[in-house]
Amino acid sequence: MKVFVLGATGYIGGSVAARLMAAGHQVVGTARTQDKARALEARGIQATVASFDDLDALARLAKESDAVINAASADERKVVEALIAALKGSGKHFIHTSGSSIVATDAGGELTAGVHDEDTPIEPVPEKVARISLDKTVLDAAKDGIHTNVICPCLIYGKGLGLNPDSVQLPPLIQYARETGTARYIGKGENVWSNVHIEDLADLYLLVLERAPAGTFFFAENGEANFRDVVTAIGRSLHLPVASMPLQEGEKRWGVELGRLALASNSRIRAKRARALGWKPHRPSVFDVLAELK
Repeated sequence: MKVFVLGATGYIGGSVAARLMAAGHQVVGTARTQDKARALEARGIQATVASFDDLDALARLAKESDAVINAASADERKVVEALIAALKGSGKHFIHTSGSSIVATDAGGELTAGVHDEDTPIEPVPEKVARISLDKTVLDAAKDGIHTNVICPCLIYGKGLGLNPDSVQLPPLIQYARETGTARYIGKGENVWSNVHIEDLADLYLLVLERAPAGTFFFAENGEANFRDVVTAIGRSLHLPVASMPLQEGEKRWGVELGRLALASNSRIRAKRARALGWKPHRPSVFDVLAELK
């Protein structure tokens, strides 16, 4: 297939693009600058300079492709609506990327017991209501002649396969430890997130593209860990002490989205539907990867 990957310069999108090309698919993408476009071209990705505001260009790329994967943002409704409008009635594939903070509990570093699979009702924190609504918009577009799917990953780790090698959650904790000389978790650090290796996640995108029925939602995870254990592993690898920080300090450092709704929350999921589809994640665990930090 010719696949338009929105977000091909990013961590997830770049890794998905590399996996698609390894499987024989042709990839087109966008970049915000000419330099980034040239970098994509050097990797074999046909690139167009465009931003989220260039809706006509995004719609054109979607119409010219056999499939579209949005790995750029889980929350940009105007972009998703433009892509859906461009693909309506075509029967083409459209895979949208969500994120498992839709099930996050605002817990301030405390453990909560709830675990979600794809059939578990969700009671989101207020900040994630719009994301869940957008996921539903994508899935409902299957009724309009588009082969839609949503993939919802959790904490992603491992080196990316594209231009951006770094994920969102762990690198800030690692950078903080290096800058300050102490690895820190928030509150008690008992809060748990499910996690998945970036290469296993890229495998799932390929599998969903090739096998998934339309209108289906998939969680993506391969285990879970609490942040105290994760930060302890960072400290061990960097030979640094480990300590707690107050929630307010975490929010001041990283903002509400990362400092409270990610690093201090619980997001526990089970990829029941992905495994039933045939997904078999097998890459090293998050602790194996952190053990290799220098």
